[in-house]
Amino acid sequence: MKITEIICQILRIPNVTAKTASSQDSVLIRVRTDTGLEGIGEADSSPEVVKAIIDAPFSHNIACGLRQLLIGENALDHQRLWQKMYRRTMYFGRKAVGITAMAAVDVALWDLKGKAFGQPIHRLLGGKQHDRLRGYASILFGRDGSETRDIARRWTEAGYTAVKFGWEPMGQSEALDIDLVRGARQGLGDGMLLIDAGCVWDARTALRRAQAFAEYKPEWLEEPLREDDVDGYVWLRDRSPIPIAAGEGECGRESFRPFIDRHALDVYQVDLSRCGFTDSAYIRDRVEEVGARLCNHCYTSPVTVAACLHWLSTCRDAFVFEDCVEDSPLRHELTLEKVQSEGGYIRVPDGPGLGVTLNERFVQQHLVVESR
Repeated sequence: MKITEIICQILRIPNVTAKTASSQDSVLIRVRTDTGLEGIGEADSSPEVVKAIIDAPFSHNIACGLRQLLIGENALDHQRLWQKMYRRTMYFGRKAVGITAMAAVDVALWDLKGKAFGQPIHRLLGGKQHDRLRGYASILFGRDGSETRDIARRWTEAGYTAVKFGWEPMGQSEALDIDLVRGARQGLGDGMLLIDAGCVWDARTALRRAQAFAEYKPEWLEEPLREDDVDGYVWLRDRSPIPIAAGEGECGRESFRPFIDRHALDVYQVDLSRCGFTDSAYIRDRVEEVGARLCNHCYTSPVTVAACLHWLSTCRDAFVFEDCVEDSPLRHELTLEKVQSEGGYIRVPDGPGLGVTLNERFVQQHLVVESR
């Protein structure tokens, strides 16, 4: 099954606003083969930067664009092709956006493999251990505790038993930080509360906040420190009364390796649109080996939601699934299938490959640029 074409499409919704939400645009990778089958993948990064990595011409042996590396290759050789892409992009890849572009291709290759064999990806990964997962509504904080309380009530009334609040305006002051968490707990009642700080503190400040938040019983405190502060995470995890979660910004196994080797986290959050299936399977095995927990990160479209569901369902101790509830057409209309929690739980797709189908009308309506 030879690769004949790699299409890169950038989609963007109207009226993009200045907020930390990656559900406003997307870069889709479509890998086509001589059998007529197509696989799809998505990267959560700057779409134009990912497109440049796909489209780039040959520079030299370790600085190659991905399309040129993959045309003519057997689409079923996902492990070998991951290694080829990694080796031939060493001068601009390794741990960042180069890996993100590779991840989108990798998801498309696994989608192709599932379609070729008529099997869902979770079976190709070794078999799902969960038919459904508890979904948590993932949303941004309100402006203060009162608004955050109202948001929490909205999503519990919609059927969610777990809600995560994140990012702005957390980090402006201790009083506001505590007010936000207090309001979230008031709105949730006895539901599961998760807090995403958005990389705003140093380690000592994060510890003070964790101690202050403890009375509100959050399930975890996510990304309290900047993403590269491995030493800080090790120090904080050993002292925090709340479990520490992070990993959404990490790209591939080498990015996760220092965190896993040093037991820096309680919960490792893996985004398939930044790691792909090939490296996510490796990360899963390593994290389970050290006795920590796994969760997905996903804040884009149903393509990545489906990919995360396939992967997380194979994780032994998976306990919650991040379900973005942003009111964005990209989150809800990109595929013909609805991939969202119902009654607080989200089901794992069982169709071949990813088990989702692009809504081509939506793609054409929101297409900004395309290359092939």
